[in-house]
Amino acid sequence: MEKIIFCLEDGETAEFFVLEQTRLGGIDYILVTDSDDEEGEALILKDISAPEDTEAVYEIVEDDNELDAVAAIFADMLDDVDLEM
Repeated sequence: MEKIIFCLEDGETAEFFVLEQTRLGGIDYILVTDSDDEEGEALILKDISAPEDTEAVYEIVEDDNELDAVAAIFADMLDDVDLEM
């Protein structure tokens, strides 16, 4: 799994493992986890970067309809993984 480091708004950093990525409606989404074992917590993040941004900017998907739609896609992509959002 690819490991990425996020710079948080408060200046702290957080490391996540990327499980999968997809594009829906022109928006890029990534499924990340905080651990490389089965007990890790998963988050779906969407890329909210502007075209001129030099680095990607992600936010946690919180809208229930959007979350359900993207989670269903990731569940299909990772049929051996149990996604509990």
